[in-house]
Amino acid sequence: MRVDFRLVDVFTEVPFAGNQLCVVPETPDGVDGDAMQTLAREIAFSETTFVTESSPATYRMRIFTPGGELPFAGHPTLGTAFTLVSEGRVTSPVTQSTAAGDVPVEIDLDVRFGWMRQFPPEFGPEFDDRALVSRAAGLSVDDIHPDLPMQVVSTGLGHLLVPLRDDDALRRSVRDDAACAEAIERSGGECLYLFAIRGAGDVRARMFDADLSIGEDPATGSAAGPLGAYLAARGLAGMPGKAVVAQGEQVGRPSFIHLDVRREGGWEVRVGGGVQVVGEGSFRL
Repeated sequence: MRVDFRLVDVFTEVPFAGNQLCVVPETPDGVDGDAMQTLAREIAFSETTFVTESSPATYRMRIFTPGGELPFAGHPTLGTAFTLVSEGRVTSPVTQSTAAGDVPVEIDLDVRFGWMRQFPPEFGPEFDDRALVSRAAGLSVDDIHPDLPMQVVSTGLGHLLVPLRDDDALRRSVRDDAACAEAIERSGGECLYLFAIRGAGDVRARMFDADLSIGEDPATGSAAGPLGAYLAARGLAGMPGKAVVAQGEQVGRPSFIHLDVRREGGWEVRVGGGVQVVGEGSFRL
């Protein structure tokens, strides 16, 4: 059996930067979840998506990391929608359906850019073990921002947001495998999302995963959305409004995640970025 795929870079305005994604735009009958997991492990990107059905206005997909299935993720949403729109399989705007629910996505092919509206933010518990988190990030306790709490926030996936004192601390961070896994398990988040505010609309972030299947992610849209809600709720970094989160420099994949967070009754969180289709091929099962 042949399974065609596309290679896509997301959250970048140029090819071969941003976060890598493998997209299977039309999953053949007979490719079940076990086969999807095998292919995701084979390609070894942070995520691989499998479109299981589509019509002009909507599509359904499943998302796999090398280690397991996710109900929602950021760069797979934009990368898959862009691929489907560029190939004429769906139109824009389009609604994406995953295990987490429906997400509206808008794609502009002319400028190679997409926006998604993530789920309403859920502000989870604050996490106060600064010693554990600083150890997980290879830092001292004093490197964590003294006045801002660490907190799990979700706009589809919950991540532990870790405010650092400054950009220097963020750049010095070194992931500690065991402490990272412990901090993520105890906080209830999916990852540690370290960030430093550099100015109005200007934030830098790094994502440390629980294990080495991803390790450090170049661009994490499902964590940038919660970060936008966190900043807007506290009036930080010039928000509510727009901001850009720079990520991925330390792993050689510079990425830029655009945020637009506004009060529309509740908080409305949009996450966007550039998308580049850089290759194609096929698996053989």
